[in-house]
Amino acid sequence: MKPFLFFYYLNKSMVFFETYERKQIRMISSSCYGFNFLLLLSIFLGFSTLVFGGNFNTDFDNLFGDERVNIKDNGNSMTLTLDEYCGSGIVSKNEYLYGRFDMDIKLVPGNSAGTVTAYYLSSVGAQHDEIDIEFLGNLTGEPYLLSTNVYAEGVGGREMQFYLWFDPTEDYHTYSIDWNPDRIILLVDGNPIRVMLNRQSIGVPFPTKRPMRIYSTLWNGDSWATRWGEVKIDLSNAPFIAGFKNFNADACIATEDRKCRGFNAGKNRGLDMESKGKMKNVLSKWVVYDYCRDLRRYAHGLPYECRKENILQLD
Repeated sequence: MKPFLFFYYLNKSMVFFETYERKQIRMISSSCYGFNFLLLLSIFLGFSTLVFGGNFNTDFDNLFGDERVNIKDNGNSMTLTLDEYCGSGIVSKNEYLYGRFDMDIKLVPGNSAGTVTAYYLSSVGAQHDEIDIEFLGNLTGEPYLLSTNVYAEGVGGREMQFYLWFDPTEDYHTYSIDWNPDRIILLVDGNPIRVMLNRQSIGVPFPTKRPMRIYSTLWNGDSWATRWGEVKIDLSNAPFIAGFKNFNADACIATEDRKCRGFNAGKNRGLDMESKGKMKNVLSKWVVYDYCRDLRRYAHGLPYECRKENILQLD
């Protein structure tokens, strides 16, 4: 059975799972000793400053997990830990509106079933925007699932999922979000794996209005993350540890008096032919699920943005 069909039943409920994940993080966070409620309040009410950089000490706050967030090497690297009591996570001090965000990540090795390692951008509120890169753990010897999604104006359900062409637990690999007013590109080691074009002109929501913060988290998602929740996390293997380093943001920091509309991280073009070729190779071999191919989920017609004239042409 092709992976696309195998994962259909998982993904027909993915809208629920993606929404549930954020609620789950909030529940986990609030149950962790020392959760930073003042920080959470500042996320809802505060405005960003003009501080800019690529350092875990200066550019991020501890979101939850206390000492389970371990920042090292003068702020250039970090580990997040999930143990039998709590996961952990960080959130950027700044809010961004467009830019490129790179992070080197080494995932939890061994039996990582039930764990969710996430690196994403998100605003807050019922009409929130969000760009997700999430890694769903698996049993020893079974592949991680890289799950991506995009929310705009509170509307999600745009899942694409991939197997990786390498073992993401053996070494660090670079995962990137490149976001401007015209498109979103997700990359792995510089290779584009997904492009979502702005199709607001035909009524498709796209994140253009709301500044977003950067989040990195590691938490227990065993109610759904591995084989529809059938495989639970084995806490006898705890602690689970994921590594992060070399964070870099070439981005516009949103403030009350700063306009980011024209900012695109210095790259106002789309993919060149070489990059299109690399992406075509990924799509031909490594896609597990694509909502734009799910004719059972959309029996009465695919979403507008999935139609040929509205997607990036790779030929």
